[in-house]
Amino acid sequence: MLQGRVRLLMFLKNIFLLLIGLTAGGMVAAGTFAFIVMIGIITRLSSRLHVAQYTSLYENAIVLGGTIGNVWEIYDFFLPLGNIFVMLFGLFSGIFVGCLAMALAEVLKVFPILVRRVNLVEGLQYIIAAVAAGKFAGAILQFLVFK
Repeated sequence: MLQGRVRLLMFLKNIFLLLIGLTAGGMVAAGTFAFIVMIGIITRLSSRLHVAQYTSLYENAIVLGGTIGNVWEIYDFFLPLGNIFVMLFGLFSGIFVGCLAMALAEVLKVFPILVRRVNLVEGLQYIIAAVAAGKFAGAILQFLVFK
């Protein structure tokens, strides 16, 4: 009889931990998605690409990608897709991180302050390209040299 109570208590404890984990994960995911929406990365991309009618599709793709990524991380699936897939994943991840960084910088008005402080009249596009090239070089060094 005592063993049955211990099992019931362990089951209830696991259910409680499951609820806490799902709630915390949902809050983090909602906060991350709210942050992405707040800085306007999705609407900016859809307006710049002249496909504003597909904004909800972009939002659904981001949510689906996050969900699949979490499931993949939890259950550790193995797909023998090869180096081409890894390169494509790295490319698309870099594009997303770059868009996120530029949208955040635009929201924080980093570049206008930089332009005023340095008295920069022309060449802002070169600064942005240099930052992107530096991030690319750092990623290549990390991938090839520092493994």
